[in-house]
Amino acid sequence: MKIVILDGYTSNPGDVSWAPLEALGELTVYDRTAPEDIVARAQDAEAVIVNRAALPRAVLEQLPKLKWIGLLATGYNAIDIEAARERNIDVCNVPSYCGDMVAQQALTLLLHLCGNAWVYSPLVRAGRWNEAVEESHGAHPLTELCDKTLGIVGFGTIGQKMAGIGRALGMRVLLSSRTQKPCPPGCAWVDLDTLFAQSDAVSLHCPLTPQTQHLVDARRLALMKPTAFLINTSRGGVVDSRALADALNSGRLAGAGLDVLEQEPPAPDDPLLTAKNCVISPHIAWASKEARIRLIAAVADNLKGFLTGHPQNVVNP
Repeated sequence: MKIVILDGYTSNPGDVSWAPLEALGELTVYDRTAPEDIVARAQDAEAVIVNRAALPRAVLEQLPKLKWIGLLATGYNAIDIEAARERNIDVCNVPSYCGDMVAQQALTLLLHLCGNAWVYSPLVRAGRWNEAVEESHGAHPLTELCDKTLGIVGFGTIGQKMAGIGRALGMRVLLSSRTQKPCPPGCAWVDLDTLFAQSDAVSLHCPLTPQTQHLVDARRLALMKPTAFLINTSRGGVVDSRALADALNSGRLAGAGLDVLEQEPPAPDDPLLTAKNCVISPHIAWASKEARIRLIAAVADNLKGFLTGHPQNVVNP
């Protein structure tokens, strides 16, 4: 089988092995592929593997040998799922390889906002110790999370891990999700508006769907406490960027920690790049070495299942 990886560098810049996939066929790996080069590079491939490269209908129609698409990711927004289904192309994702890391990054962003080390450290290093102390009592106060309320939107693998983290910190946890599972101790199911209104921090862990597009809009942001934080490690489109920037700049919201944006990389005029108290990491919550090793092994397992007639993790059955 001819296997082509179109954008391997994001998942493997050279520090882990492609061996699990090399064992399944003739593997060609491109670090990056421009949209206009996808058809030429994937022309003869029976299996194409992508991380973030887009495969719209117009591209799929020009790949007659393609039988299988593997995602080096959980999300599959960049693939035209319906077009793939029409052409009997299985699209397989990896649903649970980085749950621990994403929950850890969500916590990192939250603690970054609560601890304000990004403000104090430069002052201390510049010899302005007393000013740093004053900042911690005034413009950039410390926030203690114990006995505060954490709202979690989406209660899959990552949401459940985040709930455990919240409870370990002594927080009350509110949950809202498309489907309700048994409620862990110290947690409560509520509707979305109640969650946004009562939470001191809201952490988003839901997929991007037509129903969740701009789920966090100006109306929901207006429900939040002015002292609250918003954390997003799910998908950028779940949040209305302009509405969030306006809430931050007006002081309507205390801060935001984001690992995802509506457009990635962002345009120079993205309003969140200059918004107050907004911490942004470049969609790396999934990218620990440990998680990437698991990811490559899982993609290989998906392809092996397809080749042996036992497909798994198919998102377009």
